[in-house]
Amino acid sequence: MALMGFILIATETMPAGLLPEIAGGLNIAEGTAGQLVSAYALGTVVLTIPAVALTRGMRRKPVFLVGILGFLLANTIAAFSADIVPTLGARFAAGAFSGLLWGMLAGYARRITAPELAGRALAIASLGAPLGLAVGTPLGSWLGSTLGWRWSFGVLSLLAILTAVLVLALVRDARGQRAESQIPLARVFAIPGVSVILVVIFAWMLGHNTMYTYIGIYLRSTNIPLTVDVALVVFGVCALAGLGFTGALIDRAPRVLVLASLSLCTTAGVVFIIGHESLVAVLTALVLWGIAFGGAAPLLQTAISEAGGENADAANSLLGVAFNVAIFSAGVVGAMLISRDDGTALPILMIGLAALALAIATTARRSAFPARH
Repeated sequence: MALMGFILIATETMPAGLLPEIAGGLNIAEGTAGQLVSAYALGTVVLTIPAVALTRGMRRKPVFLVGILGFLLANTIAAFSADIVPTLGARFAAGAFSGLLWGMLAGYARRITAPELAGRALAIASLGAPLGLAVGTPLGSWLGSTLGWRWSFGVLSLLAILTAVLVLALVRDARGQRAESQIPLARVFAIPGVSVILVVIFAWMLGHNTMYTYIGIYLRSTNIPLTVDVALVVFGVCALAGLGFTGALIDRAPRVLVLASLSLCTTAGVVFIIGHESLVAVLTALVLWGIAFGGAAPLLQTAISEAGGENADAANSLLGVAFNVAIFSAGVVGAMLISRDDGTALPILMIGLAALALAIATTARRSAFPARH
């Protein structure tokens, strides 16, 4: 499951590091090549909820394998396509399968694990996300610039085949949701705690992704000797540390971890502003930010899974949509900010949204982020 998460994140972010190569290979403008990222996000937003609703009663292992094979097909088409139209279609399909897989992974991992270890299992299954950011995206960019951008998608296809084989051999099956417990997705919003968690997700991830997407603009405004790739590696390594810390404690203190992560994210934003002329201060902010973000996925998936109960898969599909709407919005909001500013406003937005999410999470102690006894 962690390996599949790695493939999902690497596939989602890889085109951003290969825009000149893709544009040259398909004889298109770089702006058009950039729509490969938008097509992926659009597929996730549009088709995640219908896909999860259609499959939530089915046994989990066959659905998981179908999602993997769909990803294999989409990346293979992208690797061999000579035209932008089928490539965009493949990216849209990849986004849709990504939404299906993210929507079911949390519930599947918890169902095949003892209840007292469910949070730790989810943290392990979520390991692929920070690994994809820390390793997958830079590795894909290196492959693309060294051997050609098609090799980046080809390697992801090979990894998808490996994942399918491992799933067949190692992963236990689990039943789908009982028909009598299924409720319409519109009513999942009304489950106590679900809508509150979605608001926290959107606020937190909008602030995070705006800063992450335009981190190069911020660094350029600081005039310190720190390159974007080094900054992202520091962030990614610290995110792995944050995930490890979260995995060790998530089954005992999930509420405390959520509040601590949001507090660290807010603090990182403050350090980004106050210490923007200091290399040590900016590196410190990156460390705090990475640790805070590393455990975000399992913490939020655990919260919404427990709030959703038997409708956890449906609730997690809404989580995936909230994440991707935040990612899409971050590109627009960030572009507006940097058009009027040199990048110093980015951490201000990060602070404001993280503080808002922290305030909501702090007050939502009954059904959204309860204490664990």
